[in-house]
Amino acid sequence: MKEARCAAARARLDQLLSGHPLTEGMYVRTWGDHLIIGREEHFGPNGETEADDRLRITALKGSSFGLSVRRHTGRWEKTPFTGTLEELVDIIGSMMQHIVAPYS
Repeated sequence: MKEARCAAARARLDQLLSGHPLTEGMYVRTWGDHLIIGREEHFGPNGETEADDRLRITALKGSSFGLSVRRHTGRWEKTPFTGTLEELVDIIGSMMQHIVAPYS
């Protein structure tokens, strides 16, 4: 993904996630051509926070993106979902609540 398109997509995704109660507080970071969505979670006996990557959005053709989920093994698994950022955020909010919900 070109740098300008990546920055615009990241800003738009940040805006969409912050506007949805279930995904509010999630972070978006870039990793190559991907936008990684995650949440800072408290892990360990002392409650240290750690970045917990959960979803990956990959640019496809035009304004279309693909959605992947992070498995317990750390590998990314593609889902059958593709669409605009708005469509993918709707899918995340309606079908993937268990993946984006905070642990605590």
